[in-house]
Amino acid sequence: MHRLFAIGAAIAVLFLAAGDVLAHEGHEHEPAPPPARTAARGEAQSEALELVAVAEGNALAIYLDRFNSNEPVGRAEIEIETPAGPVTARADAGDVFRIAAPWLEKPGKYDLIVTVTTDRDSDVLPVTLEIPDPATDGSAATLSERSRQIVLLAGATAGGFGFALLLVVAVGRRRKHATATAVALIATLFVITGAIAHEGHEHAAAPAQPIGRDLSQRQPDGSVFVPKATQRILAIRTTMTADGRFQRTIELPGRIIPDPNASGLVQASAGGRLSPPPGGFPRLGTRVNAGDVLAHVTAPLQAIDISDMRQRQGELDQQISIVERRVARYEPLVQGGAVTRVQLDEARLELQGLKDRRAALDKVRREPEALLAPVDGVIADGTPVAGQMAQPNTVVFQIVDPARLWVEALSFDALAAATVASAQTAQGQTLALTYRGSGFSDRNQSIPVHFAIDSEVSRVRVGQFVTVFASTGDELRGIALPRAAVVRSANGQDLVYEHVSAERFQPRPVRIEPLDGERVLIAAGITADKRIVVQGAELIDQVR
Repeated sequence: MHRLFAIGAAIAVLFLAAGDVLAHEGHEHEPAPPPARTAARGEAQSEALELVAVAEGNALAIYLDRFNSNEPVGRAEIEIETPAGPVTARADAGDVFRIAAPWLEKPGKYDLIVTVTTDRDSDVLPVTLEIPDPATDGSAATLSERSRQIVLLAGATAGGFGFALLLVVAVGRRRKHATATAVALIATLFVITGAIAHEGHEHAAAPAQPIGRDLSQRQPDGSVFVPKATQRILAIRTTMTADGRFQRTIELPGRIIPDPNASGLVQASAGGRLSPPPGGFPRLGTRVNAGDVLAHVTAPLQAIDISDMRQRQGELDQQISIVERRVARYEPLVQGGAVTRVQLDEARLELQGLKDRRAALDKVRREPEALLAPVDGVIADGTPVAGQMAQPNTVVFQIVDPARLWVEALSFDALAAATVASAQTAQGQTLALTYRGSGFSDRNQSIPVHFAIDSEVSRVRVGQFVTVFASTGDELRGIALPRAAVVRSANGQDLVYEHVSAERFQPRPVRIEPLDGERVLIAAGITADKRIVVQGAELIDQVR
């Protein structure tokens, strides 16, 4: 009896363990979220236009763009042949056209004919939409799960019946253990029931499959899917590539300098103490005119100088007094003929000269030196303070005409006079330059080259560093693209994004060479007649 009971218990334990293992096979307490699915959509292109139709429940959104530039078309007439008949699309907010489409609620494949008329183009674009059937979505997985549950239930039931059979045999042999046998049978049935229930138990139900989520995402092949709605938010723009011949350019370091014919320095010719003119010292950025008094310099006088000046003033005063008396005596004598008119005039001239010399000495002691503006312009530098001692040849102010600025670049080779050049600031501003001349002597083993700025200079400052792109006589062949079209990947490779379809962008590794301040030359990596992103490439590169 004890041997049969032990065998029955072992069989029960084995079946229960197998049932528990099978129940947990493939069991997930926290299932992974399903991948994002995009809304049903269709697209069509022509030489001039690109169209994308997106199903939005019982409505159809239509995005219409220029094929070459990806620029949205805001004003157009769109007629669509639908299963319900011809419908005219209306423009909605954000340059999106929409129509009511209740027939989209029924799964199936729909072939639409879209007639587009704009101010410049007219096209007929066929679009195909396929609406999936949600009832068939995931049915195979459901059937497989049900089959597994049936197998587990059958195994657990067979184990329970086997153990119950052993218990019945044991009861037939020895009735005095009937009570214990009944208790064991009931406990076994409860355990089996729990195992079956646990087999079908789910701790966390998987969320429903999302439908119609248009999210930008990077595809397994490396391309980037960007919905049309997102493209308009990011202002993605493209251009068609074309081969061309361009002059090779070199990059030179440079800085902004004032035009030497439209700038000047205000300096003190002699050392002295600075004092402000009426109205105070001009502030930085103040516009001044040539001849304006900007400051005064009062020369300091030593004690010995003051003593010499006083002695000289006394001598002049004495001479002036003597000559005045002589003139007074000559005037009546001229009338009697005792003194000639010439002698009287000479005495008067001598008296006037002495008075001028006396006035000059007084002026030296009283009147400071006035510092005048040499040219028209604005105060670019200088912070004088009242009472400050200015040494001889000290630069008190620098005056610059902000509309006339130059660029000084350093080149290792002499440039031709007909050089075409441009400069780019650290903020990305491009400046058109005109060659003015180059130096004949080296400066730090390079040749200084001067260019005049011919473009807007409102945001340019003297001393600002720039990069100068100067053309040479060599010709290069390739594709010219804006610098914003090229992005740097994580491994340092230069990339451009090709617009391969309406909502898909493929990265293309390229080799670039500098061309000018705004463009680069694509030497390898892409060919002509490709749509390349020229605005928003950095934003596309951030999509993961």
